[in-house]
Amino acid sequence: MSCLQTIQDYALRSVGFGERLLPREDFTLCEQFTLIGSGMIWNIYFGVVALIFGFFFATALALGKASTRTILRKPSEWFIFIFRGSPLFIQFFFGYFAFLSLKSQFAFFDPFTAAWLGALIVLFCNTSAYSAEIFYGALQSIPKGDVEAADAYGLSGTPRFKRIVWPTMLRLAWPAYTNEAIFLFHATTLVFVSSFPAWQQRGDALYYASYFADKTFNPFIPYPILAGYFILLTLVVIGIFGAVNKRLNRHLPAERRRKMRLRPNLIR
Repeated sequence: MSCLQTIQDYALRSVGFGERLLPREDFTLCEQFTLIGSGMIWNIYFGVVALIFGFFFATALALGKASTRTILRKPSEWFIFIFRGSPLFIQFFFGYFAFLSLKSQFAFFDPFTAAWLGALIVLFCNTSAYSAEIFYGALQSIPKGDVEAADAYGLSGTPRFKRIVWPTMLRLAWPAYTNEAIFLFHATTLVFVSSFPAWQQRGDALYYASYFADKTFNPFIPYPILAGYFILLTLVVIGIFGAVNKRLNRHLPAERRRKMRLRPNLIR
């Protein structure tokens, strides 16, 4: 089988298109690159969707934690504490069995036991908690002079938040938030090795890398391929978030613009 034929057969296998059966012997580099790359579709899906929805929820949580109203502050604090205080692997485990228990009582929860929705919800909650703490710290670091200037110009409530508070919060939080985005994409590799099953062997990149490592008893080919894909994905994330960072700081003089200093979280 040529490499082109392999790509046609397996490039979209992780999402249900192409050859149904996995290769079982005489594995080629092309097959490993193609299938692990196919699994990256799931990693990108989990990361992008959780990041987009988590961004807005994290903003709400940060505002809730900074609120003087107990009814808003306490739920936000506890949500952030629980999802920052427990390992993500355990959150996947409890999330899956919680959805499984609900499914036995209510048919509505049947899709939640699948990775595409159930694992996504767990990742969404996890990244929302970490991002909310980053945004909360940025809220606390907003210079008082900015807020006082807004008051002097007659801005209050929603206009002040939209024009002064939120942009300044994002500018201060963006470098740390970029690290959180990178970690989120790396954390997507836990989905199919924790609790959520891979239906018809349609898993993510780590799932296929582990498959080849188990079959060939040689982890030194599939895992470096996996690492290479994630390095490329990280470069893409850095590029996109770096462009946003420049946009957020475009009004500042060149010497005052905050540069991206990435400090990836190796362990949580």
